[in-house]
Amino acid sequence: MKCIIIDDEPLAQQIIEDYVGMIPFLKLEKKCNSVFDALEVLQKTRIDLIFLDIHLPNVSGIEFISSLENRPLFIFTTAYSEHALEAFDLSAVDYLLKPISFTRFLKATNKAYHLYSTNQNNRREEHAEVPEADQEYILVKSDYQSVKIKLSQILYIEGLKDYVKIYLQHEAKPVITLNSLKRMSENLPDGHFLRVHKSFIVNTNKIKSVTKNRIIIHDRWIPVGDSYKSDFQNSVINKFAL
Repeated sequence: MKCIIIDDEPLAQQIIEDYVGMIPFLKLEKKCNSVFDALEVLQKTRIDLIFLDIHLPNVSGIEFISSLENRPLFIFTTAYSEHALEAFDLSAVDYLLKPISFTRFLKATNKAYHLYSTNQNNRREEHAEVPEADQEYILVKSDYQSVKIKLSQILYIEGLKDYVKIYLQHEAKPVITLNSLKRMSENLPDGHFLRVHKSFIVNTNKIKSVTKNRIIIHDRWIPVGDSYKSDFQNSVINKFAL
């Protein structure tokens, strides 16, 4: 997450800068002495999180945040408690009172990261609803009939010997069809579908989170097989890197 600090006190700036440097998912873009310095940064760079004091020269932190149409996530860092209600009315992630301990700072930034990740996943979900240009559906045989499945609704596919289970968004039960995972992989369009294990194909647009060896989709842990790790690294891990 790209962040900026807005504070006219050099010592306060330094403390927050040190804390930011200790958190791996944060990257400090700029330390700003006023909201005017911050505006210049916001006009040139996408910022994900703002740490800002309330008592600032000329324009207060609350006035500044209120003026932003497309505001990033923000955390107030202040010595004054009386503005907390107003801050949360503006949907502040947190309200940190100086002197700020690292433990309290970490808790606030973890909350910000959770909100950021949720927003990113929601955007991916929305993007996934747009039909693929060349192929929108697949047809599979299930229960003696042909079932039309929209590609953007597929979460993941699990292979079970001579059958596959196709798990769909908003559907409690998977579609089961007589097929092999290899043949299914060949029939799916490139781009959003990736085989990550001998028993699983995933829709990369539906991934909630990833680690080196596992994926979470729709609260299901899906393993990454050793022989698929290279493709997984190139197609998914790098895509999710901040």
